[in-house]
Amino acid sequence: MKVAVVGATGLVGTIMLKVLAERNFPVTELIPVASEKSVGKELVWKGKSYKVHNMEQAIAAKPHIALFSAGGSTSLQWAPKFAEVGTYVIDNSSAWRMDPTKKLIVPEVNADVLTQNDFIIANPNCSTIQMVLVLHPIHKQYGIKRIVVSTYQSVTGTGVKAVQQLENERNGIQGEMAYKYPIDKNAIPQIDVFMDNGYTKEEMKMVNETKKILRDESVQVTATCVRIPVMGGHSESVNIECANPVNPNDLQKLLAQTKGVVVKDDIANFVYPMPLIDANGKDDVFVGRIRADETIPNGINMWIVADNLRKGAATNAIQIAEYLVAQQFVNKS
Repeated sequence: MKVAVVGATGLVGTIMLKVLAERNFPVTELIPVASEKSVGKELVWKGKSYKVHNMEQAIAAKPHIALFSAGGSTSLQWAPKFAEVGTYVIDNSSAWRMDPTKKLIVPEVNADVLTQNDFIIANPNCSTIQMVLVLHPIHKQYGIKRIVVSTYQSVTGTGVKAVQQLENERNGIQGEMAYKYPIDKNAIPQIDVFMDNGYTKEEMKMVNETKKILRDESVQVTATCVRIPVMGGHSESVNIECANPVNPNDLQKLLAQTKGVVVKDDIANFVYPMPLIDANGKDDVFVGRIRADETIPNGINMWIVADNLRKGAATNAIQIAEYLVAQQFVNKS
């Protein structure tokens, strides 16, 4: 099993390598890929040194699977070239997510739509992944009519430059700015660029991706995405209007039985999910503060937290790869 990691030296690529090792993914040959400035350098994985390749070298090696985390333009240019040599590409950028010919996958929700001929597979937005994992069983059981979500997103979602900006500001150091404004002690209500409708690209990703993954265009979604000075994961305040009556206690039990979801909801003992305390370094999605919305029929409020670099990116991608292997798509290719 030859596995290429494209963007291996980046924040998500580094976590991909870590998760591959942790989950004992059956790698017999690792092909780290990065930008030209990193080509020829060595990185250590599972105690062994590997040279960083460029794109052409990686394609020539004909990997079985390529995990991409190198940005949308890179993916648009190179993913098809990997696919042409029979490589299954799992792409973490937004490049292919809304392409009607490509599948957008959260394995616990919709892996069943994958076929042996899906050589480019899209990994959803980090905020979407954690939300739909919780929404999926609710939609099946109660029918979701409308979702109002506000996100509180970690600086790690922007990358190394943003983490450095936060650290610099906390230490009183002048440095390169990832954001237009200071992030320490601040909240920036803009993630990605603004669209013509006044929403940001990140907000519209959540709207469109949620419908595609749940396979239901009738679900209404509206989002506000905010960057805050935290590490460890993204948090979301989610308001759901269901088609059928829903009881918070029943919902708690339903979510407790959902694979990949951990319910932390005991307000009498101040138990609720937090990014640094609960999600940091974990692959689960945590949910709490489950309560009735008393202003509408069949309304529910909840708080969802997950590590955006793991389940929100690297782990979800590797779970897709695990599914391809389990279905023997890779071995047959």
